[in-house]
Amino acid sequence: MSPNLFGIFRDYPTPPESGFWGTPTSTIDWCEENYVISPYIAEWSNTLTNSGFILLALYLLYSSWKNKLETRFKLVCAGFGLVGIGSWLFHMTLQYKYQLLDELPMVYATCIPAWSIFCEEIDVATSRIRSPTRRKQWTVGLTIFMGANLLTAIYLIFKNPTIHQAGYALINAIVIWFAFKLTTQFVNDPVAKRNLQNAMLLGITIFLAGYFVWQLDVHFCQFWITIRRSYLRLPLGVLLELHGWWHLLTGLGVYFYIVYLEYLRIYIHGKRDEYEMIWRWKVLPEVVIKTSHISTPFSHEFLGSCVTATCHHLEERSKSE
Repeated sequence: MSPNLFGIFRDYPTPPESGFWGTPTSTIDWCEENYVISPYIAEWSNTLTNSGFILLALYLLYSSWKNKLETRFKLVCAGFGLVGIGSWLFHMTLQYKYQLLDELPMVYATCIPAWSIFCEEIDVATSRIRSPTRRKQWTVGLTIFMGANLLTAIYLIFKNPTIHQAGYALINAIVIWFAFKLTTQFVNDPVAKRNLQNAMLLGITIFLAGYFVWQLDVHFCQFWITIRRSYLRLPLGVLLELHGWWHLLTGLGVYFYIVYLEYLRIYIHGKRDEYEMIWRWKVLPEVVIKTSHISTPFSHEFLGSCVTATCHHLEERSKSE
């Protein structure tokens, strides 16, 4: 057998100085070598892996529409998808204007769940969640929007990616902390609490795994280039583009995060009799109307006993009888 396996593998070409989109103007140029796969795509793997972001966002948007969730979650899903589109354009072109279309939507899309969580109002007398006043919704919304604008202005002046990354991480950390407090205080049903905790824990774990491989990509770039060029070659080398794995893992982590927020709001606002969280194929969470026809195998808890659509309807019918 030929060591080249019938011509499937080929050597990496010498990276050209520029491609279809010209010389990069972005403040960041990732470890993936530019234009070695296609003259029209600067970073092939880093570009195409954003399809995971976009597809997950589209599915969540479809699910929120089908299950009649609040408009705020449709906007969250749309923002999630916009991040994937912006990141696609950024990595495809390495142009500064598209870098901003990648980075800034991350902050502004996070403003929506931040507004949703910070508007939750606790009635001290009854220790229950109540609907916030319109004044509070506007006050919280304007405060968050002004904070995001201030972060944007600082970032545009100093053009330091660390400012954007730290600001984005801080916003999400605060939202997660407040959401965790609401879960601890108001979710009493053990199954619902386990589902919420598992969704958040998995989301955070997957996200941190993505961050870890991204840092490996940043700090050991020359090592990965050597492995790709000298041993893996094309097309296997694209599997070792670790920033691409960051896209896939963080996209999945954000998916779990959004489902967590959807079900938390449904539960604490007294709609848990209408909705439930299911785990498609026992691993992928989704909030659905209880009367929905579910065409795939699923479980009621993470890695729980698998239930087919037929079994689910028989179970619901037996309960009603």
